[in-house]
Amino acid sequence: MKQIFNIFSKKNPTKKIIEKIKIIADYREKNCLVASELIEYGIGVEFRELKVADYIVKDVAIERKTISDFISSMINHRLIKQLEELQQYENKLLIIEGIEEHEIYNDDNERVHANSIRGFLLSILLKHKIPIIFTKNYQDTAKFISVLARRKEKEMPLNVTKKSLNKKERLQFILESFPGIGPKTARKLLEKFKTVKNIVNASIEELKKIIGKKAEVFKLINEEF
Repeated sequence: MKQIFNIFSKKNPTKKIIEKIKIIADYREKNCLVASELIEYGIGVEFRELKVADYIVKDVAIERKTISDFISSMINHRLIKQLEELQQYENKLLIIEGIEEHEIYNDDNERVHANSIRGFLLSILLKHKIPIIFTKNYQDTAKFISVLARRKEKEMPLNVTKKSLNKKERLQFILESFPGIGPKTARKLLEKFKTVKNIVNASIEELKKIIGKKAEVFKLINEEF
């Protein structure tokens, strides 16, 4: 007997497919406990080589630092460059991790004074306009990222590049390569002499009128290798 199909029978409702929340992490975070914790929370973590930031959570770029890494990168100025590169993103965060286990302000620290750390944190907030989140440990960091991943909707492009210096910054960079010439001194010279060529051609006496004894360093220009 030929089988008869009931065309009016109700079909089994298809299950709604829930797309897994995904974030992007720099490949150097692959062995990090934060990444493994996020996976435990059901967050999909895609590892890529990120030129800027450690995590991209939809439209937010996150730079993560443990306290020891924060202090080290503050001392060697690496963090300043990373903060400048983060400016390419409209939304960015700096996470400082580990306040439950380590004291960030330590007056007995031989590497850097506590007030220097406080001043640098103020600079991040006021000059670079980057919010700071202090987390207790890697689990707390993962919880913040997880909440952010579930909260945000808008995604962001990944085609950002390392920060390129503009003309004024390149001129200042050249002068800062001389020992003892910092940003303020470099700008002072450029404001007076306008070009690096004019500075190089100026006499030591002329330079001393502007920057004092620091001008002696420009004697290097006439030294042989």
